[in-house]
Amino acid sequence: MEDEKQKELEKRCSCQKERTGKHWLKRMARFVAMVYLLLTIGGCLFYNQMIFPGRHSYRDDSSIVKIQTGDGDRLSARYLHDPNAEFTILFSHGNAEDLGDMQAFMRKLHRLGFSVLAWDYRGYGTSSGSTTVANTCDDIEKIYDYMTNDLNVPPDKIIAMGRSVGGGPTTHLAAGKPLAGVILESTFVSAFRVVTRIPLIPFDKFKNIDLIEEVHCPILIIHGREDTIIPFWHGQKLFDAANEPKDCYWVDGAGHNNLQWVAGPDYWDRINLFVEAIGKEQAGHSPGAMGTIRLVNKKNMTPMSN
Repeated sequence: MEDEKQKELEKRCSCQKERTGKHWLKRMARFVAMVYLLLTIGGCLFYNQMIFPGRHSYRDDSSIVKIQTGDGDRLSARYLHDPNAEFTILFSHGNAEDLGDMQAFMRKLHRLGFSVLAWDYRGYGTSSGSTTVANTCDDIEKIYDYMTNDLNVPPDKIIAMGRSVGGGPTTHLAAGKPLAGVILESTFVSAFRVVTRIPLIPFDKFKNIDLIEEVHCPILIIHGREDTIIPFWHGQKLFDAANEPKDCYWVDGAGHNNLQWVAGPDYWDRINLFVEAIGKEQAGHSPGAMGTIRLVNKKNMTPMSN
């Protein structure tokens, strides 16, 4: 009799534990679903503000060029021309910068022998309107058209360079327009995967990891190994997905906002080496120059890694 009571008690306890376990799993599932729903709704409603917070650090002067968009807004750009330059760099900045912050960077590229055009997204600097992912991609095409039509820069002499979020419109442009080359610095595989790591949000933005497969010009990927804002694995994934010819420059000890300072002169040397290889390849003086660039880097210019 006592044995039967003990068995009945054990059975009830087992059932109770099973119900408790199932209840806990249901609660966890509801919690995960709620978090996902909130992420999805928040991303849907506020993604433009999260990606493009805006920045206003300067006023218009005689160096600012205005470029008309297709829907009535005007984009601010600054162009540093070098009549002896073979290549012109089209630079798209990060989401916490504008043209006012870019002056020293542009002058450095200019001193290296490049013509340089940098521009502000809508709602940045003195560009009018409000930024969205879609109009940023449209607008970089307007900048490209301005360069090729108004400035008479041949497409095969344009190097498109994007830093951080600027890699989004840069990759978009490179996937659809002819260019001499592309440089992506501290750029993400996609905007929301900076937060989620894995692809969770169905309407992710700036899907560079997909678009980069459509880029068929030489590409250089630059990333800091200690980047905590857009972690290093983003650069690795983009490099792995990119078509040849490609090169990478991984900067030991560099984060997101100090990469150029940590890299020092090597940063500018890498850009020069990359562009020089493109020029040699185009001129036919050194066929296969792009294919051997990483071998040269590994031999003579540390740190370098694949």
